[in-house]
Amino acid sequence: MKRSAKPLTAPTPQRKATARRSSGFSGQVSEVDLRLLRVFHTVAAQGGFAAAEIALGKSKSSISLDISALETRLGLKLCKRGRSGFSLTSEGQSVLEATLGLLQNIQHFQQRINQISGILSGTFRLYVPDNLQTHGETPLIRAIETFTSHHPNVFMTVHSANTREVEVAVTTGQATAGIALYPQNMPGMQGIPLVSEALNLYCGARNALYSVPEEAITLDVLAAQRMIAVSEAATSPQWDEIRKHLLFRASAENVDARALLILSGNFIGFLPEAFAKPLVDRGLLRHINFNNLQLITCCHFLARTSPETELMVETFRALLEDSY
Repeated sequence: MKRSAKPLTAPTPQRKATARRSSGFSGQVSEVDLRLLRVFHTVAAQGGFAAAEIALGKSKSSISLDISALETRLGLKLCKRGRSGFSLTSEGQSVLEATLGLLQNIQHFQQRINQISGILSGTFRLYVPDNLQTHGETPLIRAIETFTSHHPNVFMTVHSANTREVEVAVTTGQATAGIALYPQNMPGMQGIPLVSEALNLYCGARNALYSVPEEAITLDVLAAQRMIAVSEAATSPQWDEIRKHLLFRASAENVDARALLILSGNFIGFLPEAFAKPLVDRGLLRHINFNNLQLITCCHFLARTSPETELMVETFRALLEDSY
């Protein structure tokens, strides 16, 4: 008796996926592979082909060909593109994570070889306080000028942030180095003093104190005002005693925010002398010269080195010290 043939069945999605992965990635990683992976990384970072055109300097059709070539090389579907928009597949997300690790390892290798050769390269991420530019010519500016002139292979990025964000960025390694108010004497952390900043007490034109004669402004008068909180890093011989009597009713992490609160007329607070001067000249602020009260803060250069950044940090630190 003749057996009937089994009907052909379409492979399940799971079987398809297995067949698609069976070839895997063979051979060595070539320059072409690295180029395709960098294109994929940029497309993923930009969120699509259209957004990646400017970053890559290529057309969408050219980018699409590169992604298709990479998918063929890996035997994986990396992304979805169409009317619903761009998105990574689960496999694409895994490949992106692997790509990030590969590119970072290549960068670390390049940096290490350059260090052995005495050549600086890589990215130097410097975090600075938001109002640092008000100091004009400083050792920091001179150090940046010399560093970037002598080491053109280093990609310099500067981020403006409040002092707490600077400290966190350095502590976590997000920043190569930073400028902060506190020296942070921690194991593995370097800290050297930089420029000092003078802070004066100000009120806005809307505040009742604006028209009060200087001699009539007493400690009791100041104690009746709402004060903006002051950093613990600010010092003055008389400040510890005065602050006991003051009413702190607001806080602001950066100088612009402090200025807004003072200009509202509802608060008084301290601002850098250089920052406040244009506002004083325009009649928007008044300097309250209570017993020549002035607070001083000192910015510090902070860095937490790693094998990849040690030479860059040491070079930059030496330039800072030489710029005094």
